[in-house]
Amino acid sequence: MKEVLVNLAYLISASLFIFGLKNLSHPRTAVRGNMIGALGMLVAVLVTLLDRRIVDITTIIVGLTTGAVVGTVLALRVQMTAMPQLVAVFNGLGGGASALVAGTALYESLSGGGEPGFWFTASVVASGIIGAVTFFGSGVAFGKLQGIIKERPIRYSGEQVVKAVVFGLALFAGLLLIKNPDRTALYWVMILFSSVLGVLLTIAIGGADMPVVIALLNSYSGLAASATGFVLENSALIISGSLVGASGMILTNLMCKAMNRSLLNVLFGGFGEVVSTEEDIYEGKVKATSPEEVALILETARRVVIVPGYGMAVAQAQYAVRDLYNLLESRGVEVEFGIHPVAGRMPGHMNVLLAEVDIPYDKMKELEEINPTFEQTDVVIVIGANDVVNPLANTDPKSPIAGMPVLEVWKAKTVVVIKRSLSPGFAGVPNPLFAMDNTLMLFMDAKKAVQEIVNALKESS
Repeated sequence: MKEVLVNLAYLISASLFIFGLKNLSHPRTAVRGNMIGALGMLVAVLVTLLDRRIVDITTIIVGLTTGAVVGTVLALRVQMTAMPQLVAVFNGLGGGASALVAGTALYESLSGGGEPGFWFTASVVASGIIGAVTFFGSGVAFGKLQGIIKERPIRYSGEQVVKAVVFGLALFAGLLLIKNPDRTALYWVMILFSSVLGVLLTIAIGGADMPVVIALLNSYSGLAASATGFVLENSALIISGSLVGASGMILTNLMCKAMNRSLLNVLFGGFGEVVSTEEDIYEGKVKATSPEEVALILETARRVVIVPGYGMAVAQAQYAVRDLYNLLESRGVEVEFGIHPVAGRMPGHMNVLLAEVDIPYDKMKELEEINPTFEQTDVVIVIGANDVVNPLANTDPKSPIAGMPVLEVWKAKTVVVIKRSLSPGFAGVPNPLFAMDNTLMLFMDAKKAVQEIVNALKESS
């Protein structure tokens, strides 16, 4: 009877995970999805604590309390601009925990005098390899996002061979462990090579690919957790890990399609390595403007599209953008937002920031929907975006971003780019948009620039 109730609770938990993921698919229901997923995890944790033999309830309480305190502090203090780094940390901790739990389970099995079976040991190996790759790969991703490690790919001669050899050594140690499960030192040898592999895989990827890398590492953490579920014979962990792994892989695929590149090209192509010169593109062609001039242009506009980028997030300009949106709408101007799938450093970053300040969801238009409307747009205001509005993606087959779908803002009558400088985006290539005849550059902090545009509009009324 107890086993039936436990399995029923795990089934309820898994169902809550599925409903939670469904709600996370849209900003309007994302908060509810988080709550549903958290409730599912609470059910799974409570049932596991009641059903399984645990080391010590005091240790569990200390761990839960510590995690709750750290989680609360992070939730209150981490800025939205640092959310990608936080996600990278979460992915890494999930992978590291899976590897440690799997190793501990192996030791516990041997200490009980039993002989670990093939599938048990194979699951330990899978959890260890994937978990270690995730932990150290996420550490490198965090370093790149935080600016601790340079964002450009770190490349060297024969790197693919080196990665293949390191992976082969990790796999070989794992196969030896499956054959000789009592030789536990092999587990840590396998972990060592897997850790090196995680670093090598991620350090060769440029900053522009971080949205893809975050999604992929999220998938890895789920796969590691699922493998650990097989080790512990815990159905809730198997299901939840599989859901995370599958959803992370689907998101990775969507991000790759948004950039018109294959996953192999992301992992091994060194995106962001090529850096074009800026002199021929910018010299003598860039036209600077002022908030007052932008306000004058907006005075006669009937349709305006705002394109947010990571610069908006850094400056926390979303509140000023909301004020501009409200002011223009009150004057009868049609205002929409063009959202690129990989704008910012995390999928959905711009949508979350705009939803945070109550921008209507029907005003946020995806790339495929907004691109055909630019020719009928009077003014496009680009706020801190770079690579996602770079025409080189369509015109230069040798560019690192060649073929990537971009927001074709240059087709509008006037383009205003709010940016601190002419520095390139994560891909490391200059943007010819900045030097086009219909483009005006407003070299200011995004928040201050938008606020001054709003003030100038109010004064002119």
